[in-house]
Amino acid sequence: MERELGRILVQRPALHRRAPTDESWTRHFRDTRRMDKQDSQRSPGSPAAGSADARKATGQSEASSITVSAAGSSRKGLRDAARFWEPRRLLYNLALFGVVLDWVTKTWPHFRPAMTLESLGIMMVLALLANLCYCAGYLTEILIQNSTSSWNRQRWAVWVVGTLLAILFENYWIADEIYPFVR
Repeated sequence: MERELGRILVQRPALHRRAPTDESWTRHFRDTRRMDKQDSQRSPGSPAAGSADARKATGQSEASSITVSAAGSSRKGLRDAARFWEPRRLLYNLALFGVVLDWVTKTWPHFRPAMTLESLGIMMVLALLANLCYCAGYLTEILIQNSTSSWNRQRWAVWVVGTLLAILFENYWIADEIYPFVR
């Protein structure tokens, strides 16, 4: 019995680990960058970078590999989201500006007295709120991005539907909240 207990104590791994050195951190980040680069260069049908071979090559455990790949994929996901949504923000703003321009030109005699510096400030606040609502696209991106494989195609549908809803809301706001109160 004592002999068995002694063998167990000898085989037991150390409970403490030494503090990481600068060299180990450098190696870790270099391996992480290499894995991110490999992920971005892989074709859709190739094996994932988190595979056992990739972990073995970099000397990482499965848990640290999952953490690294999750951080890399979330960074990549946010970068992809910004590349999609931000260039279209200009189109969104132009569409909304076109609606305002249409309302003002078609009903110019009615809106002429309302064109003051005070109303310009109010319109700027409304434009900022419209851009804040545009950021809802990022929320859909976060919620849906990893759940479907055809998200790229669905992004366009979300953008078109969101822009059309913004135009509808803007028309309602102008017709019901602004137009009747302009004197």
